[in-house]
Amino acid sequence: MQETRTFADFGIHPDLVRAIAEQGITHPSPIQAMTLPVALARHDIIGQAKTGTGKTLGFGLPLLHNVLAPADPGYAALERPGAPQALVVAPTRELAVQVSSDLQKAGSHRGVRVLTVYGGRAYEPQIETLLRGVEVVVGTPGRLLDLAGKGHLSLAHARTVVLDEADEMLDLGFLPDVEKLLALTPAGRHTMLFSATMPGAVVSLARQYMTQPTHIRAMTEDGEGHTVAAVEQFVYRAHAMDKVEMVARLLQAEGRGRTIVFTRTKRTASKVADELADRGFAAAAIHGDLGQGAREQALRAFRSDKVDVLVATDVAARGIDVEAVTHVVNYQCPEDEKTYLHRIGRTGRAGATGVAVTFVDWDDMPRWGLINKALDLGYPEPEETYSSSAHFFEQLTIPAGTSGTLPRSARTHQGLAAEELEDLGGPQRARGDRAGGRGGRDGARGDARGGRRAAAPRGERDRPRVADEGAGSPAAGERRQAKPRRRRRTTRTGDASTSE
Repeated sequence: MQETRTFADFGIHPDLVRAIAEQGITHPSPIQAMTLPVALARHDIIGQAKTGTGKTLGFGLPLLHNVLAPADPGYAALERPGAPQALVVAPTRELAVQVSSDLQKAGSHRGVRVLTVYGGRAYEPQIETLLRGVEVVVGTPGRLLDLAGKGHLSLAHARTVVLDEADEMLDLGFLPDVEKLLALTPAGRHTMLFSATMPGAVVSLARQYMTQPTHIRAMTEDGEGHTVAAVEQFVYRAHAMDKVEMVARLLQAEGRGRTIVFTRTKRTASKVADELADRGFAAAAIHGDLGQGAREQALRAFRSDKVDVLVATDVAARGIDVEAVTHVVNYQCPEDEKTYLHRIGRTGRAGATGVAVTFVDWDDMPRWGLINKALDLGYPEPEETYSSSAHFFEQLTIPAGTSGTLPRSARTHQGLAAEELEDLGGPQRARGDRAGGRGGRDGARGDARGGRRAAAPRGERDRPRVADEGAGSPAAGERRQAKPRRRRRTTRTGDASTSE
């Protein structure tokens, strides 16, 4: 049922209501309508809702309502004016940036200062901002702990704490870091935990660090099913050598807007983006091997419509909230049903409709069978499909005669080169984001399953970040040169070889 109340009916600060109304947001979504009364009363909350349902404002508006801005009466009487009054912890850099942007827009008329902190950027600007004072800090666990450990970030006055996408933090191995951050906050804090799924470890975390939390669960509009009803889903059994051609023709479907193409590996993401660009499409890649500057360049270009095709690994499955994403393509079969939901959740957001297309290789049929069964999608045996298949054109409304190259007359986007590459002041790494997997400091999941490496020991994290430098950095080259070569010598008499 459509929510008839407005945000003003919940007693939210008028400046917050005015700020979000300027963005065209006047009526709460189901998760927001259920969350606001409880959160405004400062009761602990476990919020569970599917991606794209508006969780950010569900916790963001009560958080902004309860902090004191510099212009508010009583601000000067705070125990430590300028110290963060609220903390939001996010598993990935992209999600931290998105949440921070939403909070800044909502709190603009109140004058609430919001700081985003994450790895890949220089420490100095973040430290300078903390010294000037902020009300809200949004960040990834690694950089938050680094700043707190060096004494630059005090969480002793953070009376509101939000754990966003808690299940993703669990997957990325951040649970110990989250527990350390919670230990730095006041005992009487207001805690809100939001997650799309509720595995046992997340429930245990809630029981340990929350006080009689209210569990709020928002369903889809019809209250049934696992996937968002607004997303039309198609599944095809496709040949690996034909996939790029299929994507190229799909990208010329009628009504196609911004599109995200998901791959399982970083190498595939780069390859597909390059091939699409060669065919005339404005495409960009985002994955863990890119430095933070390049990742943000690609996202800015996508948001500003300079590129309309983003090829991404699952590092981008959460945290990308871009308007008018009409199509999501699973170029490679997702790892599991959870990943499938996160991917297709990038479209059909905020009342819009979308299309999700999944390509399944022959080798991935067992994996797909498990996903289909878990989500009850109705595609146990996807139809064998090629780029020339009539049903492919018909179902996705691709004009007849469409080829795999975009006509020059349709090449209207500026492309990635039109977006400036920002100098972030931090380490620009060939293997930025700690692509090594679950030990990653700032939420960049290892995209290639076989390439995990252990995170640096906690005691070494205050040292210069040599471990953050990639294979292409000067420091990496010095380490390779310093390692003595192993030379092998064999004798002509048939004796076993010896090594030096």
